[in-house]
Amino acid sequence: MSKIEDLADRVDRLLLRHDELQRTNALLEQQLTAVASERDSLRSRLHAARARIDTLLERLPADLPLAATDGAATAAPPANEATP
Repeated sequence: MSKIEDLADRVDRLLLRHDELQRTNALLEQQLTAVASERDSLRSRLHAARARIDTLLERLPADLPLAATDGAATAAPPANEATP
């Protein structure tokens, strides 16, 4: 082959590779957009969940009795269990 034919083949391969890389880049951009959208949605859901938890925490009494918080043995057994 002559040098011009070799050069033409190399240019053709380069153009094919360029097209392939452009398609790959477009797909990656789509994936990035989808992932960013999902991230934003998850952040929004996390913020909403935190707000709900904060609201629930505000509704709790400030001073709970110690027996109610440490799981003391004075608690009644569940109704479906037989007592010994």
